[in-house]
Amino acid sequence: MPWIYLLVAGLFEIGFAIGMKYSEGFSKPLPTLATVAAALVSLYLMSQAMKSIPVGTAYAIWTGIGALGVAMLGIFLFGDSASPSRLACIALIVAGVIGLKLVSG
Repeated sequence: MPWIYLLVAGLFEIGFAIGMKYSEGFSKPLPTLATVAAALVSLYLMSQAMKSIPVGTAYAIWTGIGALGVAMLGIFLFGDSASPSRLACIALIVAGVIGLKLVSG
């Protein structure tokens, strides 16, 4: 169950980061509320996951999921660069997250 908590926490981390973009500096009430809610859920689930997953592993995977998701959504939603070098770096994040999961059991 802790790995599921960590995965879902990472997904809410993506929502938090994307929400900040839509909140326009926390000036729009509805996106701001959704952003804060996503952050709180993400942090709660992360804290639950860290009860049994080592802190360094949990944090690296959580931020990796967030970075990967935000980078991909940035490409599709906001027209961020999808250059080969950027995609290669995103692939390295994925490899790192998978590697940490494999060595952590």
